[in-house]
Order: sequence, then structure tokens, then C-alpha cells
Amino acid sequence: MNFVAPSAFLQDYFPIVIFLAVALGLSCFMIILGYIRGPKRPDAEKISPYECGFENFSDARIKFNIKYYLVAILFIIFDLEIAFLFPWAVALDTIGGYGFFSMMVFLLILTIGFVYEWGKGALEWE
Repeated sequence: MNFVAPSAFLQDYFPIVIFLAVALGLSCFMIILGYIRGPKRPDAEKISPYECGFENFSDARIKFNIKYYLVAILFIIFDLEIAFLFPWAVALDTIGGYGFFSMMVFLLILTIGFVYEWGKGALEWE
């Protein structure tokens, strides 16, 4: 049995830990700097409803348009499509023709669904 010492195993991940620490520190620094140095002048325009169509801080049980659900579902569908396309593109040379055609079937099904929603007017915002 080939046993690797924990210190040798963790040495391989040390640059990743350094990268994550620098990224976390830099992002926290930027957020804090923006909070300290940024202007704080609230007005009616800044606290008005933003792209959601109803007032903020109101009752959570209000009725709103079903189009919001449709847009959210479309976003999830195409977000998942991209999540499947990246690993497929990376491994395309190893999975061969079967992997290529199975992804084409997947994309065809998504395209048919998109065309159906477009034809039903789900993308028309009134």
C-alpha cells in the first residue's frame, strides 16, 4: 500500500489556499472600502421599487404576476444548460461521437422548449 504523508499531500494544495486567502482578503477590503468611502445620500429614487414591480418591505403574501415565475424558470433552465455545456466541452475529445450526439439531443429538447415558450408568449412582458 502506497501511503502519502499528510504534509506532502497538503503541500500540493498550498498555492490554492494562498489564492483563496488573497481573493477573500481583497474582496473584503474592497467591500469595506466602498462602504467607508462611498456616498450615503438616500433619496426617493434609490428606495423606489427596483425591477420587481411592487414596493419593498411590504407584506410577503401579496399577489404578483406569474411572469416572474416564468422568467425564473427560464433562467434556471438556461443556467443548467450552461452548467452541462462546460464539462461537456472540456471532455468532448474523450467522450467521442456518442457524447456529442447525446448533447445535441439535450440541446434540441431545450430548444424545442424555448420555441414553445416563445410561441406561447412567455417572453412577452406586458
